[in-house]
Amino acid sequence: MLKQTLEKIFEHLKQEMSGLRTGRASPALVEDLEVDYYGAKTVLKALASISSPEPKQIFIQPWDKNAMEPIQKAIQSSSLGLNPIADRDGIRLTIPALTEERRKDLTKLLGKHLEEARIQVRREREDALKEIDALEKAKKISEDEKFRQKSEVQKQIDDMNKKIEELGETKEHEIMSV
Repeated sequence: MLKQTLEKIFEHLKQEMSGLRTGRASPALVEDLEVDYYGAKTVLKALASISSPEPKQIFIQPWDKNAMEPIQKAIQSSSLGLNPIADRDGIRLTIPALTEERRKDLTKLLGKHLEEARIQVRREREDALKEIDALEKAKKISEDEKFRQKSEVQKQIDDMNKKIEELGETKEHEIMSV
């Protein structure tokens, strides 16, 4: 059960990091933006098809033409710093080259996401260790079994922390490479 929870934390981190902008256009950059569509908050990927026809461009093609204006407003009000250009077929976003300052800001944001994931992992470890101690107190497991389970928990935690670290280093390299 701990392994499944740790995998969910890792998948959430990967999703968060996919929204961090590197030098190239990726549909993941905008697909989770919330659009105010007919009074309801709706994620962009539910309103339009999103593609990347060129390395520096994202094309958003709404299924309903009435959604064009709310999508443009959502993009402009987001923290992405992108200017949407609408034509009759859809909305084009041109991804500008990252400045050195923006790269550093993205690296800080990446560090924040990584730290949040590490905190969640530590929280899960504490919960698992408390559960093991409770089992031993209730005489459901022996002292030897308690130590074996605790070492197994620590091994899973160490493995997950290593995966998080490797993912962070890869993404940081992507962000910082010109």
